Amino acid sequence: MSDPITVVLVDDHQMFRAGVRTELHRAAKAAGAQAGAPIEIEIVGEADETARAVEVIAATRPQVVLLDVHLPGGGGVEVLRQTAPALPDVRFLALSVSDAAEDVIAVIRAGARGYVTKSISGAELADAVRRVADGDAFFSPRLAGFVLDAFASGGAAARDEELDRLTPREREVLRFIARGYAYKEVARELVISIKTVETHVSSVLRKLQLSNRRELTRWASDRRLA
Repeated sequence: MSDPITVVLVDDHQMFRAGVRTELHRAAKAAGAQAGAPIEIEIVGEADETARAVEVIAATRPQVVLLDVHLPGGGGVEVLRQTAPALPDVRFLALSVSDAAEDVIAVIRAGARGYVTKSISGAELADAVRRVADGDAFFSPRLAGFVLDAFASGGAAARDEELDRLTPREREVLRFIARGYAYKEVARELVISIKTVETHVSSVLRKLQLSNRRELTRWASDRRLA
């Protein structure tokens, strides 16, 4: 029997983490039965925010990290920045509800080996984990096109240069504003005050040298952030 693939699961929703554990166990068991031998995937740690994720990954050194993109405390990109350079044997697979091109490109630039959305089936996710553990890259089909188009065209660098001026929280606020959310709705979604939302929007406008919300929405739409 081969050793199990060790996985750390990073997501800020406990119920989702529980569902992933169940689905991975079921899919790995089924695949093992078909192959005549167990192919195990073992969850060796979990985290629900950025700082805790960094701690757990450093302590457990798993083969694969299933990483949500939007986390309290900085997000998936910040987790990658703090762990990937020091742990080259750990491979990261983004697992997110977001299919925005900006999110996909940002985590790949930061060091992730793949990106799948949360609509993926348990069997598909187990296969993605195995392939990433083996050193392959893995993307949901439509998302692979984002990466290929961005890097083939050379356009990603200019877009990312502008986005890199923004903090992870400013990017989150920007995305909601671009989708037409009112300030109070953004505040509710991110569990922050309306005043904090206003401060972030002002900062984004200043950093991107934009004058108003209409220009901000157009800027985000041009980059498929909404």
